[in-house]
Amino acid sequence: MSFIRSVHTFSGFFVFIVVFIVLFPLLSIPILFPSQFKLTGIINRWWAKLLFTFIFIPFEVEERTQLDRNGVYIFCPNHFSYLDIPTMGLNPVNTIFVGKNAIEKIPLFGFMYRKLHITVDRLSLRSRGNTMIASMNAIDQGKSLVIYPEGGIITHHPPTMVAFKDGAFRTAIEKQIAIVPVTIPHNWKILPDQNPLSLRFGKVKVIFHEPVETKGMRLSDVDELKHKVFQIIDHELKQQNSLSAVSSHS
Repeated sequence: MSFIRSVHTFSGFFVFIVVFIVLFPLLSIPILFPSQFKLTGIINRWWAKLLFTFIFIPFEVEERTQLDRNGVYIFCPNHFSYLDIPTMGLNPVNTIFVGKNAIEKIPLFGFMYRKLHITVDRLSLRSRGNTMIASMNAIDQGKSLVIYPEGGIITHHPPTMVAFKDGAFRTAIEKQIAIVPVTIPHNWKILPDQNPLSLRFGKVKVIFHEPVETKGMRLSDVDELKHKVFQIIDHELKQQNSLSAVSSHS
């Protein structure tokens, strides 16, 4: 790893921590007053924009259709990089995350995550069941969710995704709410999932596709819904990375 890249990586983690500490008092509002949960999404946007600005990473948010800012959705993005988490903070709709419980072990940040978001131990059947119940309760409260349908950073060959888990799709059908496919095409090149983590210069892009409706679907339609959402994201990943390869050689 070059000296410049090392400095950029270190500064990126430093800025992440500093911005979190600065915003933590504001995050305590929805922790203390759960009815103010929409502040979580607002503060997440501030956090993401400040983070990318101060680490000199440009970002672009593309909505393929106007999303209802007060609507309730499940957002399903591909997941190849830890950078995907702040990227989803750019979401124009206020959301909470469903993520792995290992995050709870991070000092202070883990406390915030446990209080404001939903955590899951994917190795525990009971935890997965409790997470689905918590997700459906959150939807009943008017909260939109971000669920990474691959179940984490699993693939070893980005931008090729692994098969989607059922959870997000079962929840969407149970509650008859739309799923929004989300494509994050380039983060795997900016912050690859490797040891050591190495931040590179590039442009973060996130594409919010048209919502996929579930009204009238039954649980027997889970595989069909998974396939449709997978194909939307997969097609966009191939297209975006193909365009990126062409531009890099021109």
